[in-house]
Amino acid sequence: MTIFFASTAPAQRVVDVPTRAGVTQRFLLLQTENAKVAVILFAGGDGGIRIAPDGTIRRSGNFLVRSRNLFAAQGLSVAVIDAPSDRQHTPHLGGFRQTDEHAADVKATIAWLKQALKIPVWLVGTSRGTQSVAYVATQLTPADGGPHGIVLTSTMLDDRRGRPVPDMPLERIKVPVLVAHHAQDGCRFYRYADLPKLTAKLSAVPKTELLTFDGGIDVGDPCEARAYHGFNGIEAEVVEKIAAWIKSN
Repeated sequence: MTIFFASTAPAQRVVDVPTRAGVTQRFLLLQTENAKVAVILFAGGDGGIRIAPDGTIRRSGNFLVRSRNLFAAQGLSVAVIDAPSDRQHTPHLGGFRQTDEHAADVKATIAWLKQALKIPVWLVGTSRGTQSVAYVATQLTPADGGPHGIVLTSTMLDDRRGRPVPDMPLERIKVPVLVAHHAQDGCRFYRYADLPKLTAKLSAVPKTELLTFDGGIDVGDPCEARAYHGFNGIEAEVVEKIAAWIKSN
């Protein structure tokens, strides 16, 4: 395992965790003093955010990535996860999010955080990142090295290139699930009107809740991070409510 310390941000460090044979999983850790919970943040798109050894994130515009310090300000320790070392090229996590290999990489990250921080670990995904989070939760219980809970923001409800979250075996999830969605999300794969396809499948989980948001700033492509889809302009409100729910569970 290699750890690089980011010179511009002493509270941050870049961690490379060994996972599958010859593969490492990199994440940027913001370790918050006295945190009771850690969260792993999963970006949308292809998931390749390109974390450099000094902690620089080359692709930092995603809602969760740009909001990482807001999560830390809410008293959570934060791990921003990249694509693994064998996926540092196009299509990065494209076609990989729902695989045993991806679950193994996330499991190794959870294990490292649990051992290092001695606190529960939650997974938080946005957009296509919700496919990673939901898939891992269907494959791994906490006893098997899985998360203590998950958060799905701007959940992928339809996907012509693969399996959307509602089509997964969500009845296998044995941990609390929080869903956060923007009522004006304009992307056709994430329409608020389609949320019942997801919430109906979550009836078997121990605890679930839907947080609905509106307002903010809608700029550019409705499926991108600066539109309502990415909670643009209301990041602090969204993160505060997500963090409060996590800490209460």
